[in-house]
Parts: sequence; C-alpha cells; structure tokens
Amino acid sequence: MSATLERVTRVFREVFQNHQIEVGPTTTAADIAGWDSLMHVTLLLHMEREFGIRFNTTQVATLKNVGQLIELIEAQHPA
Repeated sequence: MSATLERVTRVFREVFQNHQIEVGPTTTAADIAGWDSLMHVTLLLHMEREFGIRFNTTQVATLKNVGQLIELIEAQHPA
C-alpha cells in the first residue's frame, strides 16, 4: 500500500469513526456508509489538513473515486 493511500485510509477512518474502513483506488461514495455530501466536505477538509494542501472547487467536482483523490493529493504534495 502506498504511503499516500495509508494516510488517506487513516483520514477516512477518523472522519467516519470506523476503524474497519478499507479504501482503495476504486472506492467511491457508494461503497462507504454515510458518505454523503456533508461528509464529503468534511473528508476533504481533513485531507487538506493532513497533507497541508488546498483543493479548489473544480478539482473536487471532478473526483470520481479514491484513486483520483490520491492522484490529486500527490500532484500537490509529492511524496
């Protein structure tokens, strides 16, 4: 598992208060119970804090899965 995916997974577990959550590149909101629009915003805010980056609205609107989120993070925060 990549370091970025490990950190993303940790954020998911914290935000959703579920330490059993497993995420991968193909994970979508439909795969995680409670991942609605409010939780999406909360999740992205936590990701910004974790990685010390900022997302813009255009970037966020195009995200389809966790893999694309990881690509976006790594583009702004190279390992």
